[in-house]
Amino acid sequence: MAQLAATSSDARARAGLRFFEAEASRIARLCLLLAERFLAGGRLVAVGGSPQAWSDAHHIAVEFVHPVIVGKRALPALAVAPADLAVLARQEDVVVSFQPLTIGDEIFVPPSDDPFVAQELGETLYHVLWELVHVFFEHLGASDAGGGASSFLYPFLERREADLDGVLEDVGRSVLMKSKEVAALRGQTLGEGAEALEAAAAAIRRSLDAGGTLHVFGNGGSATDAMDVVADFRAAPQGWPARRAVDLTADSAILTALANDIGPDVLFARQLIAYAQPGDVALAISTSGGSANIVEALAEARRRGLTTVALVGYDGGRIAAGGLADHVVVTRSDHIPRIQEAQASAYHVLRELVELDSRSHGPSE
Repeated sequence: MAQLAATSSDARARAGLRFFEAEASRIARLCLLLAERFLAGGRLVAVGGSPQAWSDAHHIAVEFVHPVIVGKRALPALAVAPADLAVLARQEDVVVSFQPLTIGDEIFVPPSDDPFVAQELGETLYHVLWELVHVFFEHLGASDAGGGASSFLYPFLERREADLDGVLEDVGRSVLMKSKEVAALRGQTLGEGAEALEAAAAAIRRSLDAGGTLHVFGNGGSATDAMDVVADFRAAPQGWPARRAVDLTADSAILTALANDIGPDVLFARQLIAYAQPGDVALAISTSGGSANIVEALAEARRRGLTTVALVGYDGGRIAAGGLADHVVVTRSDHIPRIQEAQASAYHVLRELVELDSRSHGPSE
């Protein structure tokens, strides 16, 4: 089954290149529209219906509100339930919905029948929008929209309409460049990580078949990835059987109580103390590979007899260097959006492998 990772990587690369080659110009124009709306006081309002869409809605919100690239301004984005859209949305907002990915009046349909691949390409698209919308602020003139207390960092720049056609072309080329980068990174992640993914899938299958639980956690964008992993185990879009999985990032009361009363380093370890049983599995998602609360949670998981799995970026960080997890998949990049996109492919393949392994072996004795 290790061949699945290589095959999946090739299929994802082909779908991604076709998609972004066809859509680069439209994505560039959408970046311009978003910049205009933000400067007019608008927001992105991301509507999550299905469990997977809910994770995407939160992912959009955290990426726009908490920029991970130094110098980028915070931009207003909200994740809302469908029933709340009419109450919370304003005329100047841009609404994002999913399945298919729809941003304002623009509908994007990736060239794949695989719901995992379609979701991954959608994630790359909204990451690219976040990265490239900032290009247009300099050409439209800055305002305090989305800047809050730091708006003084963005002095007014004269509007230069004549430059916009050239900027749109440059942004379209950048879209293609970024899509090629993530295609290569998915190939590296799934290729180098094939054996680790297969071994992790087998361990997860054994645990779940024996009545165990998969505990998933991460910070920021990786927290939304944890949401997505749990959604895929509980309610896979392919209709696979529901599996027991718990999202340790889900309960804001628990998280804020722990962070306020003890500190952020214990956010996930304390929950494992409360919930985990020997034979369970802990799955950590970290772009840095060294977040203190991730490291502490993995250590606690081992103390409690859990199998540990980690998806990490950069060079693997402390987790890979110290062998802090039983199965480690490294996405070798220092660019956080691309890391997250490749990690989405990794955990989707992991989910596929769990299901295929379960079907080929049957329930554990």
